[in-house]
Amino acid sequence: MPALKDVKDKIEGVTKTSQITKAMNMVASAKLRGAQDKMESFRPYSQKFAAAMGNLSGGMEAGNLPLMEVRDVQSVEIVVVTSDRGLCGSFNSHIISTAEKMMKKLEAEGKKVSIVCIGKKAYQYFRKTGKIRSSYTDIMGTFQMFNAREISMDISENFMVGGSDEVRLVYGKFYSVAVQRPEAEELLPIKPIDDEEVAESSKTEITGAYIYEPEPGEIMEVLLPLYLNVQVYHAMLEVGASEHAARMTAMDNATNACKDIIHDLTQLYNKARQSAITSELMDIVGGAEALKG
Repeated sequence: MPALKDVKDKIEGVTKTSQITKAMNMVASAKLRGAQDKMESFRPYSQKFAAAMGNLSGGMEAGNLPLMEVRDVQSVEIVVVTSDRGLCGSFNSHIISTAEKMMKKLEAEGKKVSIVCIGKKAYQYFRKTGKIRSSYTDIMGTFQMFNAREISMDISENFMVGGSDEVRLVYGKFYSVAVQRPEAEELLPIKPIDDEEVAESSKTEITGAYIYEPEPGEIMEVLLPLYLNVQVYHAMLEVGASEHAARMTAMDNATNACKDIIHDLTQLYNKARQSAITSELMDIVGGAEALKG
């Protein structure tokens, strides 16, 4: 039976841990509101931008613009977006696992793979592989559009000089407070939507004819870099909201686990205390009997 002081110290330690996890849950909950509002406000813009790009690129050939150039894929760049901080359950590990599986599959096909890490957790994991081309850490807590612009410029310049033939984006998508899943998308080259896809979308959506001024090609030269900015920024917003949701859930689970441990330790403390009292009573009774004798 453990000593009473040891059990009491453990109870006090777990109680303090429970207070910390509860406070972290409240902080994550407060931050989630702002991150979720920002993400949900940006989603319609991102979707409308993608629809406009699809409409513009529908009648264009893929090789007309550098960022739409389709090549024989020999090298692939994977952009991995994670959080900078931990204590959010398996959120980051699922993103990293998805990126790692993609990397191994591409390498098995004989392709060269490079990685761009956004977020400290991705960098800490992939730096041992020696495949990181560039990394952006300590920005996920306070990132702005200019951060996404800097990253997208780096990715697009590397693509245009032939450093990569294809760019893929892996991030954690926010579905609800309880559900965040890894998402993989093709970022470059930007492929035009063909006539069949346009016809298929028109069955479910109300579409109209657009007249563009100046020519679509001139507009695309300006919009393609902006489109990359939007895609990268959208992924970062999704990860930002998902991180707080995952941390809120993880800290809630940790607080509940602390309560269970405290309950078990309290029972152990009571048993040890009862055992100590019983032992002391037996000593007193034995001493009294000895004095009688």
